[in-house]
Formats: sequence, C-alpha cells, structure tokens
Amino acid sequence: RAEASQLWSLRPVVRPVVPAMTRPSGNAIDAFLDARIASAGLTPAPGADRRTLIRRLTFDLTGLPPTFEAVAELESDGSPAAFEKLVDRLLASPRYGERWGRRWLDLVRYADTAGENSDRPLPHAWKYRNWVIDAFNADLPYDAFVRLQIAGDLMTDGRTPDEADDRIVATGFLAIARRFGHDIDKDVHLTREDVIDTTGKTFLGLTIACARCHDHKFDPITAEDYYALYGILAGTRLPFPGCEPTPAPRDLVLLATG
Repeated sequence: RAEASQLWSLRPVVRPVVPAMTRPSGNAIDAFLDARIASAGLTPAPGADRRTLIRRLTFDLTGLPPTFEAVAELESDGSPAAFEKLVDRLLASPRYGERWGRRWLDLVRYADTAGENSDRPLPHAWKYRNWVIDAFNADLPYDAFVRLQIAGDLMTDGRTPDEADDRIVATGFLAIARRFGHDIDKDVHLTREDVIDTTGKTFLGLTIACARCHDHKFDPITAEDYYALYGILAGTRLPFPGCEPTPAPRDLVLLATG
C-alpha cells in the first residue's frame, strides 16, 4: 500500500523548480528541455524558420496543413506578436476541437457501434462526440469537463432545457460503454465493468477492473471499492441499442425539443 500511494496519478501536483534559463527568448518549458539536452551532452537544434513553424503549429493544433495564404501572411508579418496571433487564430478554429477532442474520444473508447456480436450501430453516439469537440472549442474547464461526463444528468436543476440536454448528452461517456455477447441483457455485468475500467484509466490513471476478483496488488483499489462503484452503476439504466435476439432499442433518453 505504501508503494501504491506513490503511483504518479495519486501524487499531489507540485510546482517544480525551473532550471536556469539558457536562451534569452525561452520560457519555462524551454528551460527544462535545455537542461535535459545539456545533461545528455547535446546542443539544441537551430531555431526553425517561420514556414517550418507554421506547418508544425497548424498540424499540431488542427491536424491540417496551413494554407498558402496563411504561410505568406506569417512570413510577411514582421511584428513580434505574429506567432502569438497565429496561435490564437488556430485555437479559435473549430478544427482545434476536432483535432484534440479526438484524443479524448480515443481514451474513452468512443465508437459509433455497440461492440457486441452484431456490433449494432449507436444512432445517437454522435451527440456525445460533438459534445466533446464543442467542450474543447469552448475551453471548458477540466473539472467541469469531468463532472459533466460522469454526472451531468444530475446537474440539470435551474438550467434551461438546452443546457439540461447538453449535460445529459455529456453522460454519453457512460452510455457508449461496450456491450458484450449475443444477448447483451444477460452480459450487462461486463458492460458495467467496462464503465468502471474506463473511468479508472481515463480519470484516475488506475486499473480498477482487476479488483472485480481481488484487492488490487498494486493500484490502491480494493474489491470493496470496485463493488461500491458497481452498485452505483447497477442502479443506473443505460440505453439499450438492441442485439440479435432483441433488436429494438429501448431506454433512450428523451431530450427537450426546444
């Protein structure tokens, strides 16, 4: 247990001591990089030109190449703030949320199908996908981002119908859990295990699923912890996309119409 408490995801966030700055225009991140480079007996590569910088930045933030006009504009802008203006423009692009929201959707095992034997389509999964993209584009604070995905349907009091719908859609994180087997009603315990496992890995950096059978040997999670979470999910009705013996979907959440 003492060793488990030192797991990286359980350590408190601390502000590290920033190494001495070695380049006049650098920032704290550059200081850490330069210190590591120096400790390896290496020297930094020469600074990139503007054409290279805009390609790197545009690919990183939007996943797309820069347009010819954007490259020409940056190369002709001699102001010291040109690069910062470019960063702001790219962060304001809808493509930013699509690029970085995809990273989150990979973590939470997003798919448009259920994953069971017939891999039935989930006709409303796109609403959660778009919610994630919009959250990134709106710069939603991370603590709200987490709460809404886990319990957004319980946080609708005092909200407008559209705001309440948005919070319900956020819990698509739970609803898109993988289904298993030929008759997913009979294997619902595996779906709940999928929710618990994904929640632990995504939000806590912990593997919780092993505690279904025993106290975890490293992560500080007991079987009691696992079944406390399982009990919450056992009282939660997830939408049913249908399966081979029972093809009709049911328990879909009704959203307001306006």
